[in-house]
This record gives sequence, structure tokens and C-alpha cells, in this order.
Amino acid sequence: MNIRSLTLPSPLAKSLAVFFMAGAALSPAPVLAQAKVMRIIVPYAAGGPIDATARLMAERVKDSLGTVIIENKPGGGGNIGVDAIAKAAPDGLTVGISAVATHAINPWLYSKMPYNAATDFAPITQMVRVPNVLVINADSARRLNINTLADLIKYAKANPAKLNYASGGNGSAGHLAGEMFKARAGIFALHIPYNGGNPAQLALLSGQVDYNFDNLATASGNIKAGKLKALAVTTAQRSAMLPDVPTVAETLKGFEIDTWWGLVAPAGTPKDVVAKLNQAFVAALNSPEAKTRFATLMAEPVGSTPEQFGAFMKSELAKYEKVVKASGAKVD
Repeated sequence: MNIRSLTLPSPLAKSLAVFFMAGAALSPAPVLAQAKVMRIIVPYAAGGPIDATARLMAERVKDSLGTVIIENKPGGGGNIGVDAIAKAAPDGLTVGISAVATHAINPWLYSKMPYNAATDFAPITQMVRVPNVLVINADSARRLNINTLADLIKYAKANPAKLNYASGGNGSAGHLAGEMFKARAGIFALHIPYNGGNPAQLALLSGQVDYNFDNLATASGNIKAGKLKALAVTTAQRSAMLPDVPTVAETLKGFEIDTWWGLVAPAGTPKDVVAKLNQAFVAALNSPEAKTRFATLMAEPVGSTPEQFGAFMKSELAKYEKVVKASGAKVD
């Protein structure tokens, strides 16, 4: 409506003009602010542990950040979704998941990458760490008299080429952990890749393979059931979920490899916006509800500063360059 076109008595026209101008000045800003919805891009399919933790975070930060939706963009080993994060507007309304695969392994595994893991993102915070565990078929452990990691190494050295291990595929975390272990221990074991983690675990349970490096969340049920024997966890410290199981590093000094993921924004996101996001998500990670939920996923919440997470991802990228190149793994 054009208030200048109204032919009304002067006092009434002035009152209406003041009313409409005040409304025009005051109403649009809150309406637009309320209409802004933040999204977390998850570069994997719905239903997995990464998706579950992202959804939990979206629920926990709504009081401080408003409505947050999850957008799953699976494919390309996570590269498709992460590329969408990199190419989003750096306005704080789009953040996404970065993981060990997308930001440390894939850059060395794929001959062509749609994004630069080192420069295309603004770190927000690491979210979780999930220990991996070296497990051996329980029957094989009894038959070969292998009760510790030192026993496994000793047997492998005395019986060259008699052991094998499974993984979810060439270039998978289990494959790379296995190659890193072989190099550090000075042993040989045949790598047998399967089409995914579940087939690899079934092969281990059936005795087709001797050992593997599995996600603790996946392996814990069979460890408790006595079907698998846990020899060591791959984190720097022992896991609270398996406090009696030593670390690989207690036998092979400096060995550390685990599954992790966190939150990043597109590069160029203002520092004050990143700081606000960090504050909200770290508070959510430290909430009792989050800790309880993460425990069911065998995940340990890790809240960090943007600087700490950036330095961590940089170190992981450098570490996996050596591991992937030594393994010779390629997926394209």
C-alpha cells in the first residue's frame, strides 16, 4: 500500500503514516531472523553413529542457535557431502561433519578430490573419538596360545605368512590400521579385504581370518559374548569401555589410530560466528544427556577449540599420508 495516495484528514493520515512506517521498520527483521534455519550436512547415510550424534547435537543446540536440521548427503566415501559443506555460503548457517575418512584418509586415497581438506574449511570442534580394537577369533587365540598382543607378534615372527587379517575394504580404517601395525611390529600378515565391515566381522567370527581392527561399538557385543578376544585398543590411552584391555602403544610405542569426527564450516566463516558455534556445540557435547547417549555408541565426546581441532586435523592428514602411501591403497 502507498500511504501517500491516501486522501484522509491530515491528523489521521499522519497517524497512519507513523503506524505503517513503524511496522515496516520493526517487523521484517525479526521475521527474517526467525526464518533462518541452520543445517548440519552429514556426508553419510541416515542411521549410522555419525548421523545419530549429529541429530543429538541438533537437538541440544536449538535453544542457543535456533532450529537446526540434518541434511544427509552420502556418496563418494563422504566426499560428496563434504564438498557441499566447502561450497556453502560462509554465513554460519551451514556446518557439517568432518571425519577421519573425509579429512585425513580420502585426500591420499582418491586421485582427484573435489575439495581441499587443508584449506576449504573453518574448524569448529572435534565431536567424538571412537576407539578401534584389535580382536582375534577366540577359538584361534586358544588354538595358537595367543593371549596378548606380544603373543600375536611373537607368533607372526615365528610363523611368517601364516596369519591373515580382514578389513572392510582397501583403504578402509581397518586396512590402514592393519598395515600400520604390521610396519611397526615388523611382521607380515595377509590382508583380505571384504565389501564392508559386517562381512569382515563375519569372516572373523567364522574363523576364515585370524584377526582384524574393528570399531569398538561393532566388536563389543562379540567380545562380551566370548566370541572375540580383545588384544589391544588403538587409542593413546585405555578406553573406559574396556579398562582391562591394554593399548597397542603399551607394546608398540607411539601407535595411535582411531575413528573421529567433528564439525566444520566453510572457509571464510567469520571468527566471531565460529566462536559462537563452538561455544554452543561444546556445551552440548558436555551435557549429561550427550555423554549418556554417546556411551551407548561406545563414543567418547571430545570438545575442543577451533584452533585445537584445526591442528589435530592437520596432524591426522600428515599421519595418514604416510600410512596410505605405504599401503598402496587406491580407490579410483
